[in-house]
Amino acid sequence: MGRADRGDAMGAGDEIVTIVDRQNNVVGPMPRRKMRAGRLPHQATYVLVFNSRGELYVHKRTRTKDVFPGYYVVVTGGVVLAGESYEEGAVRELGEELGIHGVPLTRLFDFYYEDEHIRVWGEAFSCHYDGEVVLQKEEVESGAFLTIEDVLRVMDSEPFTPDSIYVLRRYLGDGVEH
Repeated sequence: MGRADRGDAMGAGDEIVTIVDRQNNVVGPMPRRKMRAGRLPHQATYVLVFNSRGELYVHKRTRTKDVFPGYYVVVTGGVVLAGESYEEGAVRELGEELGIHGVPLTRLFDFYYEDEHIRVWGEAFSCHYDGEVVLQKEEVESGAFLTIEDVLRVMDSEPFTPDSIYVLRRYLGDGVEH
């Protein structure tokens, strides 16, 4: 059930997400707000969006987000909804958050990430995009393409979502070309 299917009366907390166990076996569906309240393991997508100059799209989350409000993030993505695959979730999130449609995704790696806020099984992708970016005002405050060097420099002085930084560092450490 995507956002377009859920009706205007439902908020992000009402989205039905996929809950998993520590081994990424599906446990069952659950409303997003219950998943957040219980800090339950779930699935999420992470897409590194590069332009043809090799710059990475970085955006700032709105202050109304349920986790890491107002933080910067180096990926586009989000929680996988019940019945979605990781790739379907990544495609949906690219369209919703940045207005990016019809670009091929490259699967990079999957991972488990845990901190005091989240427990998540993620799948990382990358894509290339040089078109117009249309921000989803409910979730994305602002954004721009930056060089990797600028991203790494800004990370020292601004709050970034730790799971997105994990994805970027792993991507850079794996020597995957962009």
